[in-house]
Amino acid sequence: MALMITDECINCDVCEPECPNQAIYLGPEIYQIDPAKCTECVGHFDEPQCVQVCPVSCIPVDPQHVESRESLWQKYQRLAAQAREEAAVGAPPASSGTGG
Repeated sequence: MALMITDECINCDVCEPECPNQAIYLGPEIYQIDPAKCTECVGHFDEPQCVQVCPVSCIPVDPQHVESRESLWQKYQRLAAQAREEAAVGAPPASSGTGG
């Protein structure tokens, strides 16, 4: 499952730098999470880091993006391979087209 940030977000800026997949970005009003990049920190940490640091507990599981731990692991592997390829050719990271 990908995570989401609810409208209870206070834009405190602590979650964005904690995301190892760069899935968190500042949306029009609050921070948002790109579900295509969110692995709930699978492959990096035992628990989602954004959830750990959020002072208002506004980062639940996104019910519209239900994924098993195995699918999160596969997403992590895909993202890691993509990052390695981009680093090897010196290409800039691919934009998700979501504004961040």
